[in-house]
Amino acid sequence: MDGTALYEAVAALFIAQMNGINPNIGQVIAISITATAASIGAAGIPQAGLVTMVMVLDTVGLPSEAVSLILSIDWLLDRFRTAINVLGDSLGAGIVAHLSKGELEELERVEEPQLEMINVKKENGKVNEAMSN
Repeated sequence: MDGTALYEAVAALFIAQMNGINPNIGQVIAISITATAASIGAAGIPQAGLVTMVMVLDTVGLPSEAVSLILSIDWLLDRFRTAINVLGDSLGAGIVAHLSKGELEELERVEEPQLEMINVKKENGKVNEAMSN
């Protein structure tokens, strides 16, 4: 999601500049919000960035046929988007694991059965020990 949102916002600004249009602050905010919403809705679909890019371009009145400008390099950009998405998800999972480490350890202690040691029998002067619940 992170990579697609960044890609769509930057690509929309690139297309605007290629067409000689300078987007104002309102249009930049509209591009950012629309790109974020579109990336959430298109998560997990290969090459979805091109499809949702049309929606982002239409939001600010840019020509949707300008998507063809980035079509030739989209396969490479798709690899970068995937890497950014994996990195973002990994960092998020690591932060959640770190913040809930104590709760997870407490949960494991509650779920583990309590084991105690008992003497079973004496053989050759040695005590064999076994566990029981």
